[in-house]
Amino acid sequence: MEPGFWHNKWDAKHLGFHLGEVNALLIKYWPELALNSVSSGSDINVFVPLCGKSLDMCYLAEQGHNVLGCELSQKAVEQFFSENNLSHQVEKLGRMNKFTTEQVTILQGDLFTLDPEQFTEINAFYDRAALIAWPESMRLAYVEKISALIPPKSVGLLITLDYPQEALKGPPFSVSNDWVMANMSDLFEIEKLSCDDALADNQRFVNKGVPWLTESVYKLKRRS
Repeated sequence: MEPGFWHNKWDAKHLGFHLGEVNALLIKYWPELALNSVSSGSDINVFVPLCGKSLDMCYLAEQGHNVLGCELSQKAVEQFFSENNLSHQVEKLGRMNKFTTEQVTILQGDLFTLDPEQFTEINAFYDRAALIAWPESMRLAYVEKISALIPPKSVGLLITLDYPQEALKGPPFSVSNDWVMANMSDLFEIEKLSCDDALADNQRFVNKGVPWLTESVYKLKRRS
């Protein structure tokens, strides 16, 4: 989607994609990454693309991790800090605004302008709302950008939705297991952790007459 689309969503407060609580699948499956063995005693530094004002970042920080988010909307970033009563500093970093508080840093700006040099310390990532935010015509470019940013052997959790795309105009867009395997396997080792019926828990999809909806969780490891 074009940047103006997301700016308009935040300006109009059309935030159906925002959860008012920590994602239950993050809590359930984050331990599956076994990050203590991955990091060899060093800090866990987690990248969260298209982070919005997600409370998942607070959860990750509470696990003792350092969180680096990226979000296009300045309004979303400012709301994250104000709604969580977090004092923070703001500085200009190239084409980005860098918002920093203890354990959480958010780069506000266009993800596609990020430089891999900013990610050398990253060893984990979490994608609940980013991959499914892109229509299929733009999705592969996002995958290639993420894979270029994060270092080899970084591990992450990916959450996707799959439903008949013709039944509902995204975002969130439908991302099938076949798409994940066909377009991400060359860049990531992929382990599917779960796939569950999620229709009853998503009233918007029910109201629109979507016949079925599944939510899948994957463990990813960036290939060397």
